[in-house]
Amino acid sequence: MTQLKPALEVMVSTAAAMETELAPAVEEVWQAALAERRCGILITRHGAGKYTVGLSEDVPFGLTWERDAG
Repeated sequence: MTQLKPALEVMVSTAAAMETELAPAVEEVWQAALAERRCGILITRHGAGKYTVGLSEDVPFGLTWERDAG
């Protein structure tokens, strides 16, 4: 999968807070996706509490996919 740069890095403090802490980054990237209308959003988990949120040409516009980096 190809994640376009720049991607936003997000550090999540607890599993319970994951959704609320990722939401602002997803919203920001969604605004970029709306402007492009050709990419979806890819959330990548790099380790415990470390994520990137960015546009990906491999994700259809309007969708958000998640994956593990490792």
